[in-house]
Amino acid sequence: MNYNVAVISGDGIGPEVVAEAKKVLDKVADKFGHKFNYEHILMGGASIDVHGVPLTDEAIESAKAADAVLMGSIGGNTSTSPWYQLPPEKRPEAGLLKLRKSLNLFANLRPAYLYEELKEACPLRNDIIGSGFDMMIMRELTGGLYFGERQTKEIDGVMTAVDTLTYNENEIRRVAVRGFDIAMKRRKKVTSVDKANVLDSSRLWRKIVEDVAKDYPEVSYEHMLVDNCAMQLVKNPGQFDVILTENMFGDILSDEASMVTGSIGMLSSASLNETKFGLYEPSGGSAPDIAGKGIANPIATILSAAMMLRYSFDLDKEADAVEAAVKQVLKDNYRTIDIMPQADKDKIKVTQVGTSQMGDLICDRI
Repeated sequence: MNYNVAVISGDGIGPEVVAEAKKVLDKVADKFGHKFNYEHILMGGASIDVHGVPLTDEAIESAKAADAVLMGSIGGNTSTSPWYQLPPEKRPEAGLLKLRKSLNLFANLRPAYLYEELKEACPLRNDIIGSGFDMMIMRELTGGLYFGERQTKEIDGVMTAVDTLTYNENEIRRVAVRGFDIAMKRRKKVTSVDKANVLDSSRLWRKIVEDVAKDYPEVSYEHMLVDNCAMQLVKNPGQFDVILTENMFGDILSDEASMVTGSIGMLSSASLNETKFGLYEPSGGSAPDIAGKGIANPIATILSAAMMLRYSFDLDKEADAVEAAVKQVLKDNYRTIDIMPQADKDKIKVTQVGTSQMGDLICDRI
């Protein structure tokens, strides 16, 4: 089969980790008889440097014409990069928000899985980790506070900023359905996270989730306030299966979940619309401080490519092969610098490798 992939290498370490994901995809193509055609498009700081804007209309059309989008992180150092001297609507992250909206990518999936081989990298105590954890955070991606009306103006002589949090029932229902669908393929539990004790938007969220749950009698579900969820993630992460939540809460909670796995460099993500189309990217940032040093962890981007195989192309066997290869490399005690053990180094015999070496090792095990 032939698949057309739009590739956004991005900024910082983006080009380095995307190159390794492409390397892995090409190995999958060779082994399983597929062909991946890549079209490179610019977004973020790279697009600003060339076009003066973070995302062009032509880039959007190229992304829409593809079967899926593979992306590295975008953005730079907010204190030193000239990109952040521009108005907010012309900064790198504005391109990502525009792309998500243009492609109608309303459902963001961020798995947080603790590999047995990386337990020593988890900041939580062993008695909290227990037998490990495996959760999927389902974040609504195109509504809420990030996309509401906003303004900053002087009112009665005082500068005042206003951001508007808006959700309608259709936006909530479609992401809730996706969340329950994912739960049906996992351990059949949904934790819906909101702030219903304060926010009207959360009270509507809770009402719609309860309505959707009626169509999934096999799935158990619970409501949890976002502040409690933040505490439970570090108190008992093993209790969670699918966490379903709105845009801003999901942004914060998924980053918290990433760090209890030991490294954000391990976490993939997928952003889906109502078809098979999706955008796949690592959960971490562009890490400009280590760009070009060849030490970035490419595993999150490689696992994002595996999610693309599974969710957009229905290539479950191929996705399994990539995920198994990642696990085997870790079992064989190869690590990038971010997941090197910090304690008992003499007891754990591991080999530190760079970005490209890690990609090669994973390819060798597919």
